[in-house]
Amino acid sequence: MKKLFALTLLTAGTAVAAGLLMTAPGNPVSGAEENAAKAPKKAAVERSRKTVQLLDNIFKQTVVLVTDKYVHDEDDFAAGSAAVLLFKNVSDSGPLKVRLLDATGEPYEPKNVAKDDFEREGLKQLLAGAKTYDKVVQLDGKPFLRAITPVPVVMKKCIMCHANYADAKKGEPIGAISYSVPIE
Repeated sequence: MKKLFALTLLTAGTAVAAGLLMTAPGNPVSGAEENAAKAPKKAAVERSRKTVQLLDNIFKQTVVLVTDKYVHDEDDFAAGSAAVLLFKNVSDSGPLKVRLLDATGEPYEPKNVAKDDFEREGLKQLLAGAKTYDKVVQLDGKPFLRAITPVPVVMKKCIMCHANYADAKKGEPIGAISYSVPIE
């Protein structure tokens, strides 16, 4: 019952995220095509940054709530695993793409590693102390904001399921969330 409630709580974020954005992106545009695409207005980029901040707050608060209330030992369904499932559902439902990344070099799941230069640079910036890292890119000729935010240790339970995180200090990023948000 606890696992079902935790998953239901996390999946509620899917409705929020899916309601914010409605068209699907494709492959990045490169070279001359990118330069020829119309650059988004500063106000539109700022709206997308605010969307990332809103989603980031919702996702992280939900993971902390689930961890605090429903994760009591290593056999419980990890809030991080629930977040990965939530992020997959959100990403599959519309243009917003979001995923969890490992920032320690020892991922819990191999698929949680940085997949491209943007994510690698973002992790490097976060580990050096940046609060966020973002860049405007073109996907299928449309502008998107790619952003990465840190996932820090906020309580002892954060490291319960990850022996390799045992030396992490409170506030230190052990992961990150990678976003691709349409700029409208």
